[in-house]
Amino acid sequence: MTDSMQVVGYRRNLPIDNPESLVDAEIGVPAPGPHDLLVRIEAVSVNPVDVKVRAGIDPDGELKVLGYDAAGTVSAVGPSVTRFRVGDEVYYAGSIARPGTNARFHLVDEHIVGHKPASLTHAEAAALPLTTITAWETLFDRFALTKDSTGTLLVVGAAGGVGSMIVQLARALTSLTVIGTASRPETSQWVTDLGAHHVVDHHGGLADAVLEVAPAGVDYLFTAFSAGQAEEFARVVRPNGQITAIDDPEGLDLLPLKSKSITWHWEFMFTRPLFLPTDPTQHEILEQTARLVDDGTLRTTLTNQLGPINAANLRQAHAMIETSATMGKIVLAGF
Repeated sequence: MTDSMQVVGYRRNLPIDNPESLVDAEIGVPAPGPHDLLVRIEAVSVNPVDVKVRAGIDPDGELKVLGYDAAGTVSAVGPSVTRFRVGDEVYYAGSIARPGTNARFHLVDEHIVGHKPASLTHAEAAALPLTTITAWETLFDRFALTKDSTGTLLVVGAAGGVGSMIVQLARALTSLTVIGTASRPETSQWVTDLGAHHVVDHHGGLADAVLEVAPAGVDYLFTAFSAGQAEEFARVVRPNGQITAIDDPEGLDLLPLKSKSITWHWEFMFTRPLFLPTDPTQHEILEQTARLVDDGTLRTTLTNQLGPINAANLRQAHAMIETSATMGKIVLAGF
């Protein structure tokens, strides 16, 4: 192994069409801490959090490396590692508190890493971790669903990365009726293929569209698009229903939900890495996900592979994410 490695990062908050918004660089290879894996990165995927961090955190001239999804091979392990060995193929979403995965080598704590699904390529596997963990925690931590849970789940933005996994997991691991929202023929077909019972176009008014197929409303609602939607959510969610959101709406007013006693949850998949660093739950989620992928129950959500991991391709990926119209996941593979 060499002493230096290729990375992609940023030094200033700049619009993504500026060539300096993401740049190629070379830095030293880090050494593993007690529970760390040093992973040789083979593929990464790009998420809205990459865009939010790039726009919102100013590194003041220092190089900040992004990337919160990866698949690769373990190159070295810390002295206290028990779950993995050198040579293991792994996938994970990492921690927002540590340098990112847009690097030839990357350090990650073993508690949040899973063995890569054997049936997937590194690129196919890299599409899954962050969105799968988010979807899993939404369904089984926030909503506390089980295999026997019934009722109706509405997935707002079902063709997106997280929505695509919520549809699959809800169909595979609960007994819910699943309604997804999508606004284009290709995204509607994607959501149908993932297993949604119904797909509706939310652009003409969410509540009206949903109530046409579910006149009594829905029990559970997942959303990545909350801004200005509280009244629509209040119309469509049944009394004592539940909502989980993953976005960051400014000035959110939830009073419209009060008369129906609707519960509002936040889901942030970095909560465990940040505040419960030795909690193995995300490791276990990824291990179970790998089994479900390998037995054909779940599928990768890779839809767009842009080429190798470099600044030019990552700028293109960020620009695509900024449109909020992407379907599935964008992946880059190789250096």
